[in-house]
Amino acid sequence: MKLHLAVITAGLLWTMHGPASASSDIFARTEPGQLEIKELPAGILLESRVEGAYFENSNRLFRPLFGYISRHDIAMTTPVEARMEPGAMYFWVAPAEAAKVAGDEGGVRVIEQPARTVVAVGGRGAYSERNYRAAEAVLREWLAGQTDWIAEGDPYGVFWHGPFTPWFRKQYEVHQPLRRTPPPPAAPSEDAAG
Repeated sequence: MKLHLAVITAGLLWTMHGPASASSDIFARTEPGQLEIKELPAGILLESRVEGAYFENSNRLFRPLFGYISRHDIAMTTPVEARMEPGAMYFWVAPAEAAKVAGDEGGVRVIEQPARTVVAVGGRGAYSERNYRAAEAVLREWLAGQTDWIAEGDPYGVFWHGPFTPWFRKQYEVHQPLRRTPPPPAAPSEDAAG
């Protein structure tokens, strides 16, 4: 009951104050309806994982992460990242809070995330599998037309608002990690061919 109350309180605080109550936004948002390539910084992420799908287990994923940051007095940041299958949720740790990270514990794993390049599509609305899949389809269509970029790994969700924010105010993104397409091999020069 105590943990349930703490989760509700955290959700209400995050909702009432929005991302401004978090210590910081780790990176800039992609606005709804926009698609862009962006560089995400390196940093520390806290991970909670389950065997099932993300949207069926988001509350189970949130609780250990919220417990971890509460125990270690780590400020909540935005956004929250989510992997779909198997389900995983990630909290970013602000650089100023990194010394408070105490290692893996209580179902939470600490990850040193290198910088990465992603293509992001922004959306507005409920954090639902339907909205996620629609945004993911936009990314796949964009990627199919690219010659300079290829996918590196799986797409994932990025959520900017707390659970009690009305659905019509929520912003989300779907990211696809990318890498540049290797340049074609150089044609042999005439001197080398002769």
